[in-house]
Amino acid sequence: MSRKVKYDLAFKLRCVKDVLEKHQSIVRVSDSVGINEVLLRKWLQEYEIGGLKGLEPKVSNRTYSSSFKLNVLKAIENENLSLKDARLRFRIPSDSTIITWQRNFATFGINGLESKPKGRPITMNRKPKAPLTRLEELELENERLRCENAFLKKLRALIQAEEEQRRGQSQKPYKIKARV
Repeated sequence: MSRKVKYDLAFKLRCVKDVLEKHQSIVRVSDSVGINEVLLRKWLQEYEIGGLKGLEPKVSNRTYSSSFKLNVLKAIENENLSLKDARLRFRIPSDSTIITWQRNFATFGINGLESKPKGRPITMNRKPKAPLTRLEELELENERLRCENAFLKKLRALIQAEEEQRRGQSQKPYKIKARV
């Protein structure tokens, strides 16, 4: 199942050829087809570097190995590549991806380049639990009974406190004030 792309290959190629072969300006082509100039410049760069393959849709949500990420970062440092040049050379969809790798590498080192699991963590064990031993069953029952006992003691204390409070209110003598 391929992902839906906003601009297909034929449209991108037509725009690029309008600029390169018909010698139209980037501004004129982008205005006539209704796209951003920056996007058209990006397509031109990708076409110049990779030809027709450079205009093909990139795979979204692609995962990269930590060794690939490290190679990209080393190439940027050793060859003084710009983010744009590195993105085009290694066919990475966005400059921000490389910026994230640089930040994680500076903060956490090589461990920052490791792929992290996506989504929410699994909270339930999917493996069936081994049956409890007799000792473990007795310890669990003992703990359950301790909790129940403590709860009943607290409840009994609260009931007694309420009864004493009611008795104390009902036994107060009623004072009669003399009228002057």
